[in-house]
Amino acid sequence: MNPADIAAFIRAQTGARTVQIDGLERLTGGAIQENFGFIAIIDGAAHEFVLRTEARSKVPESHSIAEQFALMRAAHAAGVPIAEPLWLNTAAPYFIVRRLAGSAIGARMVRDGAKPALAIELARALARIHSIVPPRAGLGFLPLPRYPARDAVALYRGYLDREPDPHPALEWGLRALDRRAPISRDIVLCHRDFRTGNYMADGDRLTGVLDWEFAGWGDPHEDIGWFCAKCWRFGAVALEAGGIAERETFIHAYEAASGRAIDRAQVRTWELMAHVRWAMIALHQTARRLAEPSLELALIGRRLPELEYEVLQLAG
Repeated sequence: MNPADIAAFIRAQTGARTVQIDGLERLTGGAIQENFGFIAIIDGAAHEFVLRTEARSKVPESHSIAEQFALMRAAHAAGVPIAEPLWLNTAAPYFIVRRLAGSAIGARMVRDGAKPALAIELARALARIHSIVPPRAGLGFLPLPRYPARDAVALYRGYLDREPDPHPALEWGLRALDRRAPISRDIVLCHRDFRTGNYMADGDRLTGVLDWEFAGWGDPHEDIGWFCAKCWRFGAVALEAGGIAERETFIHAYEAASGRAIDRAQVRTWELMAHVRWAMIALHQTARRLAEPSLELALIGRRLPELEYEVLQLAG
């Protein structure tokens, strides 16, 4: 990242006379995309921004920078608490958003025990995301599923069939999902990575939902199953809603905010799907490490055995 180029881009977007970039640094987190924090002095006034750009390689489900920016604009317009999307540079490519207050570190988030007030805020934010339905101007790049759960099973089976090594635990999970996958036509915008570690919070106050690179049309139960999946509780396994609250606290708050009745059995099915999907992402991240040496990618790959164990437990 060249500070002079960023300054020139912001100057062109804002019409400012002077722009100075200070403290440009890569932020921790983000195994797929890269984020850089910086301060921009625009005509003498300081602003804290984050620049998001693509890594050298990516997983198949990840959206382009321009598509992520479009998704964030739709979410911001719907009142979802997110970092305000400001400017898209299609040539670089990258986009710039306002920097949020708080922390997103999952292990730190669950360390202090239950946070029901935060879980309720998150449920309300998810209801706002799910208020976005197709067709939607600006989101024409998103494919419309016929039956979201069954389409997901077919997608992950295709991924698994292309893997050079066998993974019988994941095959068993997909077989169970074949039997359980609901036929649903309640299609909404799903975040598809709505979990502890992907939102910013200042104490018990939600400041913003992060990381929109997987979002797409789907079944609202998918996001709830992902949020409740054991793999995203960061060791606080007794608090089934993201390691921060009881499952029913989160679901009741979501139902009240969305006006939608949630089928608990479908949530359990999507939890199994979550572990299969995360296992497939771990396989893809391991493959990325061959082209992009990274300790973080290697550690994600080592998550695979515990994910396969959870698949076997849930597939029963």
